[in-house]
Amino acid sequence: MTTLGCSPWGATLDELVDASIRAERAGAATVWSTELHRDPFVALGAIARETDRVGVGTGIALAFARAPLATALAALDLDDLSGGRAVLGLGSGVKRLVEDRYDRPFDRPLTRMRETIEAIRLVVERADRGEPIVYEGETVTLKLRGYERPHRPARRRIPIVLAAVGPQMTELAGEVADGWISHELMSPEYLSEVIAPRLEKGLANSGRSRGSLTLIASGPAAISADRSAALRAAAPTVAFYASVRTYRPFFEFHGFGEVADTVSERFRSGDTKGMVDAVPDELVAAITPSGTPDDLGARVESFAPLVDSMKLRPPTYYLPESEIRSWQDALLGAFPTL
Repeated sequence: MTTLGCSPWGATLDELVDASIRAERAGAATVWSTELHRDPFVALGAIARETDRVGVGTGIALAFARAPLATALAALDLDDLSGGRAVLGLGSGVKRLVEDRYDRPFDRPLTRMRETIEAIRLVVERADRGEPIVYEGETVTLKLRGYERPHRPARRRIPIVLAAVGPQMTELAGEVADGWISHELMSPEYLSEVIAPRLEKGLANSGRSRGSLTLIASGPAAISADRSAALRAAAPTVAFYASVRTYRPFFEFHGFGEVADTVSERFRSGDTKGMVDAVPDELVAAITPSGTPDDLGARVESFAPLVDSMKLRPPTYYLPESEIRSWQDALLGAFPTL
């Protein structure tokens, strides 16, 4: 059975927590917080205090923005605070973001991601035992001697799900992570034809079966009886990602490579409205779960044979707060019917 998760929105932390409480009551299995404008661990800590059942996941935290020890301790505290409900979602981000905004290295991202995950797992498993924790990789070094965390962990293994788009990082997710989480835009066709074979290759490399890997598809879901209005609300999110060169192969796969080129040109000229106008409804419908309630139900059904969970969120890009709230209300209202 495919579970449903939610990445809620809030202009304030209080509003975010309230939306998360509503998501839990609506049946969400996991609430996710993204590292973009908030620290996801702080936000999820606030959510964990006010919820009882729902999982709390970083969806995603930037793996290279913190030292592995810092990430591991944050995950341990979140798992403690939530009573063992934490999920550590990690992603690499992009070179410019990590180096310019966080002043952290981005060299050899595949090796760095593998070693970051291995180092985090060592800390989570052993931090309270008082024994040396030494990890010496090619890009990550960790030396904990004379260190003992005086707090028993809620669990000695916190699930780590890896966000991956490119072929090598996706293969790595299948090889070393407990799960894979998709980009914000995804279709069943792309998942089955492009992503799944890469995950299977990674699983084969580690001798694991598909059952050992949790697959999570994501998407902005604008839901309305007015299908056109819903698709236009999600179009700005599609336009934002279409402007990023890294994602052009994804748009090309769906037959919209030229649309991505047009959006990129208008982005460079500062024409935000033109970017959004260049995105046709057909593209939005192909790569997001937006539309009518029936459209959302059909998209959930189409993903069901392929994934274990879906992470849904209201559209937010280039929209005023009042509209985001309305779309979030509509999405949460649809959860019980799914």
